[in-house]
Amino acid sequence: MARELLTLGERPRTEDGGVSWSGDARSVMRANLWLRTATRVLVRVARFTATTFAELERNAKRVPWERFAGHGREVEFAITARKSKLIHTAAIEQRLRSGLKDGRREAGDKKAESKRQLFVVRVVKDEFEISADSSGELLHMRGYRQAVGKAPIRETLAAALLIAADWSGDTPLLDPFCGSGTIPIEAALIARKIAPGINRSFSVLMWPGADLATWTDLFRQARAGELSRSPVAIHGSDRDKGAIASSLANAERAGVAADVEFAQRSVSAIEPPAGAGLLATNPPYGMRASPKSDVRNLYAQLGNVARSKLPGWRVVLFSAQDRLTAETKLETTQLFRTTNGGIKISATVSDAIAP
Repeated sequence: MARELLTLGERPRTEDGGVSWSGDARSVMRANLWLRTATRVLVRVARFTATTFAELERNAKRVPWERFAGHGREVEFAITARKSKLIHTAAIEQRLRSGLKDGRREAGDKKAESKRQLFVVRVVKDEFEISADSSGELLHMRGYRQAVGKAPIRETLAAALLIAADWSGDTPLLDPFCGSGTIPIEAALIARKIAPGINRSFSVLMWPGADLATWTDLFRQARAGELSRSPVAIHGSDRDKGAIASSLANAERAGVAADVEFAQRSVSAIEPPAGAGLLATNPPYGMRASPKSDVRNLYAQLGNVARSKLPGWRVVLFSAQDRLTAETKLETTQLFRTTNGGIKISATVSDAIAP
């Protein structure tokens, strides 16, 4: 994510749980529009210390809630508390709500027709940090992935895999376990320079006094910079017929159906596009979709196929177990660790495969 923010002209700082930067409303809108790997964009509203509920209530009344949740807007809190005197999250929420002025409702009030404004509250060692969520729906909700396979990967993770492998749409790409098509579709969006948030809305646009002219300008710039077609070949395949149907439907919704070639075939039958490129994939982990199956042979087969059919290519993949990655017998380097659906996974990339 820090790399993406640098590209947007920001000066990111890595912190526990994410990356931060200083910016104005335009930078918040631009981040929501362009960040491919972020979960959400939060704007810090207030910081203070409180060791009693009376002290918390006094501080809550000083928070400028009205800047982020106008009259009639539903308000929702996501609160975590640890190593503090105040750890009962329901009681913390009650005191925070005491600082809200009339007209802002609790989430779930059926009379409120506007979307909810979420405030994220973190309490550590009696220090309160309150942030307003500027994104609304989580940023992996691009809007195109309505058809999913058995063990889908989030759009943000798919993009992170490609960005970590330094793929920017200048070489061919192949995914032999494409599932619902998320990696090839995210690749097509990158190759065509399409902003990941171009087809959705964000909470920041509903904040009181939001500069919608700025958003319109950012939107128009993004559209003007899009390429009409992917400059490189992008292929996705899977042995499951239903997965290919899902991939085609999702690619159509994403507007990149003409940029990705999907085909039903096994990994041993892949037909890579010409030229050296990147094989990027999220193979089965052997833990959820097929918990009883031994997928070691599948990883070994992936390595064999890569060596025989993909000279000069690199391979980047997610795996839940290092021993499975080792089955490919490719020289790999770990890029990062994360979780997918509650499963710990790691991303690794190989060197270019020797002819």
